[in-house]
Amino acid sequence: MADKTAKLHLNGQDYDLPILSPTKGPDVLDIRKLYGQADVFTYDPGFTSTASCVSTITFIDGDKGELWYRGYPIEQLAAKSCYLEVCYLLLYGELPTEAQMDDFRARVTRHTMVHEQMHNFFRGFRRDAHPMATMVGVVGAMSAFYHDSTDVNDEWQREVAAIRLIAKLPTIAAMAYKYSIGQPFVYPQNDLDYASNFLNMCFSVPAEKYEVNPALARAMDRIFTLHADHEQNASTSTVRLAGSVGANPFACIAAGIACLWGPAHGGANQACLEMLREIGTVDRIPEYIAKAKDKSDPFKLMGFGHRVYKNFDPRATVMKESADEVLDLLGVGDNPTLQVAKELEKIALEDEYFIEKKLYPNVDFYSGIILEAMGLPTSMFTPIFALSRTVGWIAQWKEMIGDPQNKIGRPRQLYVGSDRRDYVDLKAR
Repeated sequence: MADKTAKLHLNGQDYDLPILSPTKGPDVLDIRKLYGQADVFTYDPGFTSTASCVSTITFIDGDKGELWYRGYPIEQLAAKSCYLEVCYLLLYGELPTEAQMDDFRARVTRHTMVHEQMHNFFRGFRRDAHPMATMVGVVGAMSAFYHDSTDVNDEWQREVAAIRLIAKLPTIAAMAYKYSIGQPFVYPQNDLDYASNFLNMCFSVPAEKYEVNPALARAMDRIFTLHADHEQNASTSTVRLAGSVGANPFACIAAGIACLWGPAHGGANQACLEMLREIGTVDRIPEYIAKAKDKSDPFKLMGFGHRVYKNFDPRATVMKESADEVLDLLGVGDNPTLQVAKELEKIALEDEYFIEKKLYPNVDFYSGIILEAMGLPTSMFTPIFALSRTVGWIAQWKEMIGDPQNKIGRPRQLYVGSDRRDYVDLKAR
């Protein structure tokens, strides 16, 4: 990969830094030997200019608004594929044959149930516990129930853990929801597809039959697909960091879920809906638009713009189509929150301020609208994101485990604290 070098002149010495060329994206300076050779390291808060790994999984071009899984544009996968096929692609690098897909689907389906004793674990949480708090605990506890798939050095155990996590996360998320609203847990059904099964576990009750609407299942499947992976974001980097020390896969994914809970990451769609509810009615939108434009006002419009995408978020384009379909299907035009969302979207796409700053509605804006229309509370938005992203975390974790250059994560620091000083006895201070 390195066919060019850059020279660094420092303290009278010259150092050659190899330049690595990726398949796509900017060239990368290889500084791995810089500290050992020159006794200096780089300063990069947030690691926004640092490649922490070599990966073949996901590519993002924020300027062009592109997102690829294993080279396939997200728009094509969302339109033509399904979530489980995307899971196969992320895990194994290629789209499956029909026989491979049948086998993979069967393996996932046969692992959707959780150990019966895990029901007791749920009941240890307060009845009003946030579903994300429950998920962090329950997923971490999977290592106490599935001892036969925690050895990260055993390739077969890694494979079993991967299938278990993909299969059981929808069940765990649905159980967290049911527990939070005081309804009985609903067991998975093997005759339903992945998204339909999740919706059934969330919305059905023993007292009456529940028919999953195929259009809603398709919309949920798209949400899963669009959130399946997103390169080296905060939660993925957390999973990799935890995995770099040899932590078991369930602990690594629990760490990723905990990181995803942050409102600036996975909690963004929940924060967006809460903002729409704060606005309340369409007539108050100009007031909040003015607040967003006022540099002295701390108010921020959630669900607009993206740290990576400097163009339209490609996931948002697909999600907008789903949002329109779901709102038309459910006929929820009289919902004041959704009315505010639609009007705010219209203004943002036409207002020069938003266009100039490229503050387009992002994937969190539209996914929140869809989930709200389906009848899910905002507290479930991030758990759904977590179960969607699990396959991406696992793919990244497996890639890291198999990387011969993998090292224990150990970022450096720019220390600006006190210089060495001697201890003074308490009475002498």
